[in-house]
Formats: sequence, C-alpha cells, structure tokens
Amino acid sequence: MKRIFLFLATNFAILIVLGIVLSILMPLLGIDSQSNAGLLLLSAVFGMGGSFISLAMSKWIAKRSVGAHVIEQPANQQEAWLVDTVKQQAAQAGIGMPEVAVWDSPEVNAFATGMNKNSALVAVSTGLLRSMTSEEAEAVLAHEVSHIANGDMVTLALIQGVVNTFVFFFARVVASALSRGNNNQFMYFMTVMFFQFVFGILASVIVMWFSRQREYRADEGGASLAGSQKMIAALRRLQGDSQESHLDGQLVAFGINGKRAIAALFMSHPPLEQRIAALQAKL
Repeated sequence: MKRIFLFLATNFAILIVLGIVLSILMPLLGIDSQSNAGLLLLSAVFGMGGSFISLAMSKWIAKRSVGAHVIEQPANQQEAWLVDTVKQQAAQAGIGMPEVAVWDSPEVNAFATGMNKNSALVAVSTGLLRSMTSEEAEAVLAHEVSHIANGDMVTLALIQGVVNTFVFFFARVVASALSRGNNNQFMYFMTVMFFQFVFGILASVIVMWFSRQREYRADEGGASLAGSQKMIAALRRLQGDSQESHLDGQLVAFGINGKRAIAALFMSHPPLEQRIAALQAKL
C-alpha cells in the first residue's frame, strides 16, 4: 500500500513541477487563463511532451532504477535460454529483437519498456528465474513481448499525455473562475495546484483503467505465443507469491505482477484470479 502512495506521489510531483513551469511561462508568452485556445495548446505541449520525454528515456531509466544487467553475450545456459526464447517470441510477434536483461531481486516479476517496438527492453528478476519453471518463465516472457508488440508503452504514454493536458487546462480554468475579481496571484497559484492534485487523482483512475485492459491483452498475447496452459500456470505461480511488486513509475504498468492498491480503481493490473478466469474462458 505504501508503494502505491509512492507511485501516485511521484506522478503528482511531476504534474506539480510541470504545472509550475507552465504557470511561469504563460505570462511570458502572453497567455492568460481567459485565452482558452492558447492555454489548451500550451497545456498539450507540456502534457504530451512530458509524457513522451519520459517514454523516450524509459529504457535508460529502467536499467538504472532496478540495476538491470543487459545480456550482451550470454554468460551461462540460463542467460542463453532467456535470449533465445525472447528472440523466438519476438520473431513470432513480428517485432525487432529487444534487449534482454536481468536484475537482482527476490520479487517474482518482469517488465518491458521502450519507445519503439523494434528497440525495446525485456527484463526479468532473479527471483522469477529461481521461482518459476522454464515453461512458466517462457509464458512471462511472452506476456512482456506481447506488451511490446501491442504498442502498449506508446498507447499508455499517449493516454497519460492526454489526461495530463486536461489536468493542466481545467485546473487553470476552474482556478480562474473562482479567482475572478481577486488579484491575489498567490491564492490563484495555490488554487491551481489544488485542482491539479484533485484532477490528477481522477487522471490516475483513467490511466489505470486503460492499463488493466492492456494487461488482459498481453495475457492473451502471451497465451498465443507460449500456450494458454503455460500462461495460466505462470499467473497461478504469481498467486502463490506474497511479495508485492517493487517497480515504480511507468514500469508498474508493464510488469507481469502489479502493486496492491488502496482501491481497485488505482490498480495497474486486474486481480490475478480475474486474469486467469479470462484466459480459461477462451479455452
């Protein structure tokens, strides 16, 4: 639960920093909160721009945030199996060969990231390699390759950018309406920050809903590449794992295992029993 607070706090911190910069630039560019067209355009530049800059840096950030070791030349049989499996699945999915990495962690997890489906990254934890059979691990890799093939990283960045745009825009429109006749710029700024926080919560609900839908699709893709029974077995293995995901930021949405949340609306992943039921319904 603490980590979902950290995840939300990180997103809100980014929104606030971008919001402050936006507030500084508006008067310098001659744009005020009454100029809806100009405000919307500038909000879109910051909302979409921030989201896609984050996506463009996602591989670099991911490797450093978890300390992932990219397999340049397999050092053992396990690393060779990982690279060969991802290579085979990438060819089946019609995408370029992703980088393959391992990070040292007891949690059972894996993730995919990258701006381009032909230049992505698939990483697995040492905990997953120790806990899962080769068939279960194969299904997890297939799930992550499917995220890449489906273009999920770009899709969610686009959704995040759109909702950020409207968070910036409506926070200033509402604050302007409430501050009409009041020239206290500090109060106006604090009102903007308050509504950015409130609208940011609503935005997170929207983004997490889309994330859950993409997770079902990645499960289906994993079942198609590795086999339904293997995918179901991998999800059942995750059910028996009591550890919560330690991934943060954008990596949360593309891990095989999600975080616990204070409410279902903030979950990046559907409950495992629902994911298993969805796959079983297609058998």
